[in-house]
Formats: sequence, C-alpha cells, structure tokens
Amino acid sequence: MDGRLGRDHDGRALIRLRYFEFTCTDRGRASGRLVTMRRIVTGLLLLVVAVGCHAPDAPPTGAGRFDVFVLGIAQDGGLPHVGCSKGCCRSARKAGRRLYPACLGIHDTETGKLVLVEATPRIEPQLSRLHELSGRARSRQPVDAVLLTHAHIGHYLGLAQFGREVAGTKGLPVHVTPRFAGFLRTHGPWKQLVALDQIRPTTFALREVFSPIPGLFVTAIPVPHRDEFSDTVAFKIRGPQGTVVFVPDIDAWDRAPGLLEELIDGVDVAWLDATFYDGSELPGRDLSEIPHPPMVMTMERLAESARKRPGRFRFIHLNHTNPVLHDAALRKALERRGFRVAQPGERVRI
Repeated sequence: MDGRLGRDHDGRALIRLRYFEFTCTDRGRASGRLVTMRRIVTGLLLLVVAVGCHAPDAPPTGAGRFDVFVLGIAQDGGLPHVGCSKGCCRSARKAGRRLYPACLGIHDTETGKLVLVEATPRIEPQLSRLHELSGRARSRQPVDAVLLTHAHIGHYLGLAQFGREVAGTKGLPVHVTPRFAGFLRTHGPWKQLVALDQIRPTTFALREVFSPIPGLFVTAIPVPHRDEFSDTVAFKIRGPQGTVVFVPDIDAWDRAPGLLEELIDGVDVAWLDATFYDGSELPGRDLSEIPHPPMVMTMERLAESARKRPGRFRFIHLNHTNPVLHDAALRKALERRGFRVAQPGERVRI
C-alpha cells in the first residue's frame, strides 16, 4: 500500500475481474456468454466489496478527501536532544540527522484547507513540510486550524510563532479543552496572542464530534497523563474514507478500563505513544516522573490485531534514546510482527 486506505480491496477486485475475463476468452466462449459472465462476475465482485465495506474494521465508503501527513515522530525534545551527550545524539549531530517532535498535518484536497495537529517547538520546518507535501504554500496564515492534545512543551510552544513578532496570524482557531483554553487566556505570553486575536482558543467537549474544517470530524478522547497545566486528549480523526487516531502521550493503557480498545475501535491507522522501548534506556532516571507505556508492552497487547492487519499500528513520539530509532534490525523485527515506526512525510488518505 502507498498509504491510501482501501486500495488493497480495489486492487484485488480488479485482478479477479481480469482473471475471469482471460479464462472465458481463452476457452472461446461466445461473445454473448462472455458478456453475461462479465456481468455475473462484476455483480459478485460488487457484492463482495459491499459486504467488505460493512465489516467492523473497514474504512467508510466514499472517495478519500483528506491527506494526513506525519510531520514529526520524536518526543518533545526531538533528535538530537538538548543536554544529551550519548552516542545517539552525537552521531545525529555529526550526520546532520534531525527528527522533529510528534506532529500531523491534514490537507483537504477539495478546498485546500490545512490543519496542524500539535504546535511543536519546530513548527517552522514542519509547516514548510506541510506546505510542500500539500502543494499549498501559505504566508501569514499558514494553516486554517490547529488541534492541541495538551500543554507540554513539545506540543504547544510553537503557538508563539503565530504572534506579531513572527507570523502575525489573524483569528486562527486553536482547538483545545476548556481547561487548556483557560490556561492560554490567563498566562503569558499566550494571553497576548489571545488578546490580539492572533489565536482564538476554541473549545471542544470530550467524546463529542467537532469539525475544525468542513467535512473533517474529530473526537477528543481523554487519556491519563501528567496534567500540570491542562488535561490531555487523543484525537480520533475521521474523513469520508477512513479514520485515524493520534495518541502521542499517555501514562498507561490500563489506567482506565477499556481505554485502549476505545482508542483503536474502528480505526484504520493508529499512531501510538512509543516514547520508550522497554524502559531501560534511561538508567538512573525515575521513569515514574515521566510514565509512558513501553513499546514491548504495547506490542504484546496488540499482537493478534497487528498480525491480522500489518501496518495498522504505527509508533510515534519516540524518545531520542529509543533504540528503534537507531537499530534497523530492531525495526525489521517489529515490522515482522505487523508493527511500524512512523516515518516523517508518510501519508494516509481518509
């Protein structure tokens, strides 16, 4: 697959149709019977596709309209990481390797509208990449809406770039929880952006669908995390042909009963918190201060589903120390189990 949802089903249907046409022609059937056979086969294939589209995990019917791009896959500090003198960052600096904090960009292919999911400290190169991938260059109003999961530095500091010192946006909707909106309205420098109407905090209700732009439907699902300044959510994002979920930060999958199942229910692609591989990569650091579900635990819980649908679960928000960023053999091993590490620039059509 090239990231376009539903292509597998279409591809198989076309192959089957060609096979039956070749078989009928090869046996010298009369043209009238050939036409009849083609109609029968076409009808059967349409029935198969129709039934498949109503399967629990199938994407919604209809043409894909929105391209979802991955603009960053790293934890808040990116790679290389401030204060890190380990081999992972030394080699990255030497090679000029850069990985930006976890972020998505969404392009409405019908209207050209753009949505940014997270405003990271590396917002400029990520916006530039979104404009490049979408073919929609922008200037002072670089996107039409922003979605934020929570108020930790790798997820919202980029809002500062919308101020009058830089982009000077006008009335840019920033979709957040009510608590997060209160934080933005009462704490500097964010309250100045609000006062000058450069950003416009726009609240959503948890587990209720809202549309940051027409035709795109988003549900914010609360997740347990360190909530010093705001609560934390994951975003389930639905278009006419598919649904994705973005869960960059969570303390644990089992903190709330049924939470993981709720997050991945009906989802075609899930970008999941993969900050740490197994929790051993930060010796001497108390991980209870920065809890995240280890990748090995996530893969154990989702093993059967990943085996049935390879590529559905994609890891994101990787700490600079996470060995899968630096070990190709380890990445291949998890791919054999049906999992993937998200790649900057990858696209999913929904």
